[in-house]
Amino acid sequence: MPESLGTLVLAALVWLAIHFGIAGTRLRGAIVARIGEGPFRGLFSAASLAALWFLAVSYNAAPTTPLWTAPPWLRWILVLAMLPAFVLFVAALVTPSPTAVGGERNAPAEPHGIQRITRHPMLWSFAIWAAVHVIGNGDTASLLFFGAFLLTALLGMPSIDAKAAARDPERWARFTARSSILPFGAIAAGRNRLVWREIGWLPPVLGLLLWAAVLHFHRAVFGVAPVIFG
Repeated sequence: MPESLGTLVLAALVWLAIHFGIAGTRLRGAIVARIGEGPFRGLFSAASLAALWFLAVSYNAAPTTPLWTAPPWLRWILVLAMLPAFVLFVAALVTPSPTAVGGERNAPAEPHGIQRITRHPMLWSFAIWAAVHVIGNGDTASLLFFGAFLLTALLGMPSIDAKAAARDPERWARFTARSSILPFGAIAAGRNRLVWREIGWLPPVLGLLLWAAVLHFHRAVFGVAPVIFG
């Protein structure tokens, strides 16, 4: 294994270890009991940023050995798949949620807005983003880099649920009874309904603008165009 690829493997393992070896474990509880919730979140954020920097630097230095090539028609599907990712991301930012960091203090007791679709809109936005880039890039470095984020997002959802349930079992049981991890799961099961006015105009409009801007500037910023126009 080339040294630079080995460094990327290490960086991915460090990232995963921070998020699954500390967050949501007994170790987290022990640290919080000793230093408090606020200082722990500060240290955890600093460690996450350091791991993210390590991961990004390692990715940029790693060899890009091709594993598969996405055909043009699939690349267009992947580009379109990024639109709901941006909408979910914006909706997660503007909607108080018990699954957000510190959200238990001001989040509604019942699913509201985007939470009627999924109680993890932010993590789903990252999961879609990561999956799109794993499939679209099709090389070893991207599989490790974006795969680490994909695992973090997908495994983070039940982990966050478990922490929320332990914090306030009764309230969380009411919330999960009318919400779902899988997008539109609760709506399809008849446990909730879609209310567009609660979502508002900002997430779809700003999400569309961000999607278009990233698509337009992707080559200039990242050196590669997701699709070729013309």
